Amino acid sequence: MKDTLRIAVLDDYQQAALAYADWSAIRERADITVFNDHIAEEAALIDRLQPFHIICVMRERTPLTKCILDALPNLKLIVSTGMRNASIDQKAAEAKGIEVKHTGYLESGAPELTWALLMAGARYLPREVSNFQSGGWQTTIGTDLKGKTLGIVGLGRVGSKIAQYAKAFEMKIMAWSENLTEERAHRAGAEMVSKEQLFKYADFITLHLVLSDRSRNTVSKTELYLMKPSAYLINTSRGPLVNEGDLIAALQAKRIAGAALDVFDQEPLPPDHPFRKMENVLATPHIGYVTENTYRLFYGDTVKAILEWLG
Repeated sequence: MKDTLRIAVLDDYQQAALAYADWSAIRERADITVFNDHIAEEAALIDRLQPFHIICVMRERTPLTKCILDALPNLKLIVSTGMRNASIDQKAAEAKGIEVKHTGYLESGAPELTWALLMAGARYLPREVSNFQSGGWQTTIGTDLKGKTLGIVGLGRVGSKIAQYAKAFEMKIMAWSENLTEERAHRAGAEMVSKEQLFKYADFITLHLVLSDRSRNTVSKTELYLMKPSAYLINTSRGPLVNEGDLIAALQAKRIAGAALDVFDQEPLPPDHPFRKMENVLATPHIGYVTENTYRLFYGDTVKAILEWLG
């Protein structure tokens, strides 16, 4: 038993890992332990992971820093869902001879949720559903999408898909990012504008940037105070793209109509976080990529990666 290969599957909140892929070929050669909880405290995480030779991580839910990797002498392979994972210290893994493999990724989930949040916010759906369930009737007046302006920050694959949705709803589209060109904007059916123009004139603003040192705090007090009092901010990309403190202050002061959020600086979000209590915040627990087909791909590719590594 001492020499048995041990595999850890981390942060399986929905207990889905074993249900969405066939692990039988791996079970014949290794012990699999699935953890449904999340450990943020470093010492406790190291203590949990020390016995394992293979660790399977779900996106960036559990960062694997140099300090953590240095404390895991048995670790030989990390399998991460998604095409990249900035929370894994790749250089530290390479230095220790730990192989890092990635799975495929479906790009339909995030834009679909983005549009669901935009529509739910525009029509106050959570408030009206709650009101209906408590015996009430109409209490809000919704915002029309037709004729309104959507501002897209980051017109890559996801941002371009959002532009397609907006065109179907007969919205005007403007876009900005540091590397955006007129040709790319035109191809997506958007008007290329300055950052200041986008935040000043858009009725809905949605963020679709890769998180980096350059993109961190793309939205701060300056941008939020440019927005119309009737405008909404949607972020399904990464929490730190927005300065969280500045957003909370703007929402508390009713500087903007509201925010629809699926991503946060700290995940899982603490139970007492202000976002959980604000009427002008529509928030979901980072479920943009949490779909049946995505999970089938994630865990199916995880099994393939482990079997390839085992040889």
